[in-house]
Amino acid sequence: MSQARSAQTNKSPASGLKAVQQSSGYSVPVMSVHKVDADGVRVFYRAAGDAEAPVVLLLHGFPASSFMFRELIPRLASDYRVIAPDLPGFGFTEVPEGREYTYSFERLAATLNVFTQGLKIRRYALYVFDYGAPTGFRLAMAHPERVTAIISQNGNAYEEGLGDAWAPIRKYWAEASPENREVLRQNILNFEGTRWQYTHGVSQPDSVPPESYTLDAALLERPGNKDIQLDLFRDYASNVKLYPAFQDYFRKAQPPFLAIWGKNDPFFLSAGAEAFRRDMPAATVTLLDTGHFALETHVTEIAAAMKEFLAANETSQ
Repeated sequence: MSQARSAQTNKSPASGLKAVQQSSGYSVPVMSVHKVDADGVRVFYRAAGDAEAPVVLLLHGFPASSFMFRELIPRLASDYRVIAPDLPGFGFTEVPEGREYTYSFERLAATLNVFTQGLKIRRYALYVFDYGAPTGFRLAMAHPERVTAIISQNGNAYEEGLGDAWAPIRKYWAEASPENREVLRQNILNFEGTRWQYTHGVSQPDSVPPESYTLDAALLERPGNKDIQLDLFRDYASNVKLYPAFQDYFRKAQPPFLAIWGKNDPFFLSAGAEAFRRDMPAATVTLLDTGHFALETHVTEIAAAMKEFLAANETSQ
């Protein structure tokens, strides 16, 4: 497995943050963007906060990127070192053609493992959403000593949490035919399909900032990207098979756990949030009256809940 190498040669994000605050008088933390070589991949990530502060690692889902955390990061960075990478196949992370990368959740987790090692992140709280959940739970199972707490925002690990919206993908799991693959390409991997994921279950759909789903839809149109997403759709079945292993990790490790959930999510039902208590009786479950992309409508509530939860559990490196 290759080692991570930073592309940054200037001063650290933390020193830049302090300089901007001192010179400008503003108290809002500055978010910076970076790229680092990890596992043969050029990983793009956003960062903010003091380099010595406890780390919160934010893992996005489909079809998003670290851009989805643009409003959350500044709300956490006064107390934490916040790091949000783009997973391979998403956002602005670059996978060289010669890398012959396998787009599976096992590989995504392996790349993130090298990424965290390259940044010398030894301990971190995990925020997982959608695809970020099976990716992050793999990290947690492999290195439970590194994880100080988990916040799951519509990040599922239970069969009862899978909604009817998975039906066409389940059909693809059962029969990976060109016809079933094409159905997903035509009906999900387009602008309207992406917008629907952001606005379904939201009481005022027009309140969702259009730049979020517009960026995601534009990045989906890059040459070859839809095939990457279709490969990951198929491999999501491997996550469902791992649900018992994830649950075993929860029972044995009992990490401090907050499930904060958009209860109108058609993909990951609120029953999936409640199920975490079965294996972690001390888990906190909070349901929000919104859809899948809860940060688009409830970032203030989620940030406040996270800070209270992390402070109560004395998250440290």
